[in-house]
Amino acid sequence: MPNRIPERLVAESRVIMTEIVLPEDTNHRGSIFGGRVLALIDKCAAVAAIRHARGEVLTISMDTVEFRNPVVAGQILILNGWINAAFGSSMEIEVEVRSEDPSSGARDLTTRAFVTMVAVDENGRPRRVPGLLASDDDEARRADEATRRRTIRLQNATSS
Repeated sequence: MPNRIPERLVAESRVIMTEIVLPEDTNHRGSIFGGRVLALIDKCAAVAAIRHARGEVLTISMDTVEFRNPVVAGQILILNGWINAAFGSSMEIEVEVRSEDPSSGARDLTTRAFVTMVAVDENGRPRRVPGLLASDDDEARRADEATRRRTIRLQNATSS
């Protein structure tokens, strides 16, 4: 029987990142480039996955990215990331991005994304990750929803 990896709590890998939006991050209208937001989401998801897997990870997919509200130069971005579910070697990480107006402190949800990461060994081959322990009903619901999304992703991958 293979060695069992102890499960980990969602809170153990939760990530909060903060970034100020500078003029070089924006387009000619002063709004942040979508690609810049995606790069920050990828980084936030990677940190959460590395914390959970305790090792190297690779981005496999980013799906259901929703850009909801614009972000302009001078605003602050707050990225919150957490593991929704762990499946063998892969993990689904959810990242929410909020903008903060530095003069008022008002915050708006700007972007949400689901990122799939896979843990790899020193040879770049997938390796097992710990399971995820849900500590409340919300975390259990997120895990169930992640399982449904994974099923759809796998179905789409095999039908392509």
